Amino acid sequence: MREPSPRIIRALRETAARLRGGAQYHWGHAGQCNCGHLAQTITALDDREIYRMVAGEWTEHLNNSCPVSGLDLEDVAARMVRFGFSVGALADLEHLRNREILTYLPGGPEPLRRNDRGDLVRYLEAWADMLETQGAAAALA
Repeated sequence: MREPSPRIIRALRETAARLRGGAQYHWGHAGQCNCGHLAQTITALDDREIYRMVAGEWTEHLNNSCPVSGLDLEDVAARMVRFGFSVGALADLEHLRNREILTYLPGGPEPLRRNDRGDLVRYLEAWADMLETQGAAAALA
């Protein structure tokens, strides 16, 4: 991922707030899962549109690549990459597994369940906290 930016942090927090507020969540649905919810925030597409564009699982979708960019330019994942997220960060989001982000969980790192709404919210908030901390540290340097 590129430098922490306010718009990335806002997208993470907005996604967490929408989920906390009761947005439809289903890990097995590409438009309502971990990446699907972040995609909704970034692209303003609804869950059905994202589901059609991903056409399967996010892990497979992120591995589909073209020789130059790694992604189809009209692809929902490509929009997320242009927004500032790396393919690796999105793959980690789908499985809630980035070790650096996990260290920002209140109480320290712990394994999270990839298909649990509450764990997803905690991961998104920890990610935003990490980026804010990194941005503040960079500003002081």
